[in-house]
Amino acid sequence: MHQVELKKIKIKAEKEIKEADSLKKLDEIFREYLGQKGILSNLTKSLSKLPKKKRASFGKEINAFKVELEMALEKKKKLLKERLEKEMMEKEWIDVTLPGKKIVPGHLHPLTQVQREVGEIFQQMGFSIVEGPEIETEWYNFDALNIPKDHPARDFWDTLYLKRPKSTLKLKILLRTHTSPVQVRFMEKNHPPLRIIVPGRVFRHEATDARHEINFHQVEGLMVDKRVSLANFRAIVEEFFLRFFNKKVKIRLRPSFFPFTEPSLEVDISCPSCDGKKKCSFCQNKGWLEVMGAGMVHPNVFKNSGLNPRDWRGFAFGMGLERLTMVKYKINDIRLFYSGDLRFLTQF
Repeated sequence: MHQVELKKIKIKAEKEIKEADSLKKLDEIFREYLGQKGILSNLTKSLSKLPKKKRASFGKEINAFKVELEMALEKKKKLLKERLEKEMMEKEWIDVTLPGKKIVPGHLHPLTQVQREVGEIFQQMGFSIVEGPEIETEWYNFDALNIPKDHPARDFWDTLYLKRPKSTLKLKILLRTHTSPVQVRFMEKNHPPLRIIVPGRVFRHEATDARHEINFHQVEGLMVDKRVSLANFRAIVEEFFLRFFNKKVKIRLRPSFFPFTEPSLEVDISCPSCDGKKKCSFCQNKGWLEVMGAGMVHPNVFKNSGLNPRDWRGFAFGMGLERLTMVKYKINDIRLFYSGDLRFLTQF
């Protein structure tokens, strides 16, 4: 009876091994027959129920089948591995004689490109590029620029103040709200005449929307000499916009107010998209775009910088780098610059 059962088990096992098409299936067959709770293990346990004479001969048959089954499984496993390796080689085969893939070079951010272009234009007109700290003291950011303590710009909602150790708590420190502090820093250490521009990041506590960001870039400009007037300023900015847009644009100066300049003015340019014809959505059919704040340096700023306002005159101006880039390339949302979306960035 046991020999007949073992013969059936052999036939069944041989069939399953032959039909196995994966290593996982072979593993299942191994556990079914040779596992601790497998068929052969159960047959071995049943030997104790057989007569002593039959027990020895049937035990030998079980051991022989076990060895035969292990060899059959190992042989099938080797065949399956060879087949898998062959399929993988065919699938992942690489023709080493083909030319390699072209490496895509790095890409400059549009703001970096425009900042470099602005710098080159002003350098050609005799201006030097100067930098200053992004973390400023209240003195340079406000007091030295003739901004009194009760001025709205000092309100927490505009300015981001920073904490500092109590042991060094003499002057409040903050993230600069404009690049104008560099004017004072530069005039303290450099004797006029001078021409500088100051590109850099500034920070304001503002709600982010299509036109505003908490972090953006400005380009500050300063020119100081014995005889400097707004006529000089107008000539310089007209030349700048001519080179920047590669076309002549009209300039409009409007009276305004800034604590660090007197007189102060806003600078508008005719819309480069519609040439000031009031026929495009970018300028909202107005024909003009506001791009810059400017004015003659206030006498108090000269005094705070260690210069005598009776001896020196100068003008200062400030413009948003994002604003210039948006106008040049007709971009309608400032948030695109900081989105990290390569579909947008690689267009420039």
